[in-house]
Amino acid sequence: MRRAIVCVTNDLSTDNRVHRTCVVLRELGWEVLLVGRSLPGSLPLQRPYGTRRLRLFFTKGALFYAEYNLRLFLLLLRQRADLIIANDLDTLLAGFLAARLRSSELVYDSHEYFTEVPELVGRPARRVWLAMERWIFPRLRHVVTVNDSIAAEYRHRYGNDITVVRNIPMHRDLGPLPSRKELGLPEDRSILILQGSGINVQRGGEEAVLAMRELPDHLLLLVGGGDAWPVLQRMVEEHGLQDRVRLVSRMPYERMMQYTRNADLGLSLDKDTNLNYRFSLPNKLFDYFRAHIPVLVTDLPEVAGIVRRFDAGVVVPSPDPARIAAEVRALAGDAARRSALRQNAIFAAASLDGEREKAVLTALFQSIG
Repeated sequence: MRRAIVCVTNDLSTDNRVHRTCVVLRELGWEVLLVGRSLPGSLPLQRPYGTRRLRLFFTKGALFYAEYNLRLFLLLLRQRADLIIANDLDTLLAGFLAARLRSSELVYDSHEYFTEVPELVGRPARRVWLAMERWIFPRLRHVVTVNDSIAAEYRHRYGNDITVVRNIPMHRDLGPLPSRKELGLPEDRSILILQGSGINVQRGGEEAVLAMRELPDHLLLLVGGGDAWPVLQRMVEEHGLQDRVRLVSRMPYERMMQYTRNADLGLSLDKDTNLNYRFSLPNKLFDYFRAHIPVLVTDLPEVAGIVRRFDAGVVVPSPDPARIAAEVRALAGDAARRSALRQNAIFAAASLDGEREKAVLTALFQSIG
């Protein structure tokens, strides 16, 4: 049986894009091993393929990336792999070198515009990542990314052919919907939700919290985690918003979607401060539609383009707290508009079929052999 090793730097708990990759490979007859890292709060895993979490001494910064890539490289040399899939630039060096030494096929799946993330822009470390990308990228035969905007940038910069597989989730049985009461949520308030494992700086979490100062009849759920999490916790306390904002730690996808399906409005508030966020098309947008709730999003080309196409939500120029609050209040006072947007969100969920993305991925792996 052909064997594929799929590599990520996360803890494997919540990455639905990578899960789809592994499922597609399994359906094509590959033996699959998914490799990530172990964190203190990592959730238990139950997957229909092999998984391995590496325990590391360092958990962030340059030493983490160096340790992880060294450990991953040694693992890839020891393990048989006909195919290596490197997810994002932070696994690419190990994957590229191991594939060369083992004569394995390599697929690079770029989940974002890595060298343009705000954590790197303007910092010396960006030069290291750029140098690595410039060395390896032109040598890649198989590259996948999440949307047409990022694909166009990569084609312009390096000339590679790029396959686009959007983060539209595959159909999964979400099970029965528990009531708000069962989830400990208020039954008499409108609920906003901002979810994601990467609620980081410049992704609008802070502005969403500040908007709640003007929304006493609403509840904001922040579900997931990220670099901005401690900041958001402090802001809730400093502004006395404990009754209006609730932070819920990351959880399995099906459990998270129970909260999303009980919400009234989904938020995606990335700022247009860097190319990575400008071209973002986050999983949460499709999850909101799948939960049959409309959205409030910032005016970024990929996200706003879909929302406008289906008229399934509200687009704001930027995540200004006063503007967010005003739009939420306007929707709260217009039942007909809310109903129309919800119906359009349901139509969007039906139209944005994850099976199409799965078919593209299947064709790519079939071409590799």
